[in-house]
Amino acid sequence: MKYSMLALVFVALPGLVFGQEIPDMTRGVVDAHILPRFENLAQQSKHLANTAHADCRTKSPQLRTAYTKAFDAWLATAHLRFGPTEVNNRGFALAFWPDRRGTTPKALAALIKTQDPIIQTAKAYAEVSVAARGFYALEFLIYDPALSVAKDSNYHCKLLQALTKDIEYTTASIHADWKFNYAKLLTTPSDKGPYRSHNEAVQELFKALSTGLQFTSDSRLGRPLGTFDRPRPRRAEVWRSGRSSRHVKGSLSALRDLAVRLAPADSNLTKKLAFAFDHALLKLARLNDPVFAGVAAPQTRIKVQIVQQSVDEIRRIIREDLGPKLGVSAGFYAMDGD
Repeated sequence: MKYSMLALVFVALPGLVFGQEIPDMTRGVVDAHILPRFENLAQQSKHLANTAHADCRTKSPQLRTAYTKAFDAWLATAHLRFGPTEVNNRGFALAFWPDRRGTTPKALAALIKTQDPIIQTAKAYAEVSVAARGFYALEFLIYDPALSVAKDSNYHCKLLQALTKDIEYTTASIHADWKFNYAKLLTTPSDKGPYRSHNEAVQELFKALSTGLQFTSDSRLGRPLGTFDRPRPRRAEVWRSGRSSRHVKGSLSALRDLAVRLAPADSNLTKKLAFAFDHALLKLARLNDPVFAGVAAPQTRIKVQIVQQSVDEIRRIIREDLGPKLGVSAGFYAMDGD
């Protein structure tokens, strides 16, 4: 299987405007933005697994609340798809989406149909296809009309428990790698590490910001929008659990925090970025459309397009103002289908 991947090429530009402050800025991003978010993700994922162990009923309020909190915690880190998240396809194991071929429900249905014993341990379950792992697979097990009411409730329960335990282990591994290894690699570049200079470390953070915004515009908003003649509301992210708009909000909120931390030496740029993000979030709130169902109606479709345009305006500011300030520039963007 060829997984969906984001790729950006970045070009270092001469003359950082505030080069001497770069090391402190990078350290601040790690300490205040990255580490707390992965710690929270690990904690919420552990709570999710414990909740599923205590009550695996798909309509359990406790289980659904734990699912919501853990998924929100993932959203807060979803743009940080480098370093520990890349190891062993951890990012895809937690978030296999977009799923253009519908492999997630097929993979889960196959496990249920064959009563595959691989669910007996989380270690074994880590060997299944990434399509049957992570938060998006969990949404199917809890909210999909067919997969949430499997005939064999005992197997369904054990499958759900194995899946959430797998999420717990994966997020704990990402957090541990960041805390005990990768944070130092990012903040103290060396010839032997993945970053040879502080400039390269900043490029990595800028890439995370840029790709996160483009993913929100192209996938979270663009996929349900489709075209005017063929809107695709059922291509919205996690619409079964009513979280499509929530994911745009969560992503923008996390990216806003990163963006303002990358422009600390320029108060005008910081204010400009904060205003642009807040404007997009306000437009999203006024939309009042949890699953972007309005894309199918011409009179309300434009409201979703306005949100997308607001996100693209942020991307323009990032590209034209923040990039030159940091000394980096996006070369091109590409997305490979699965």
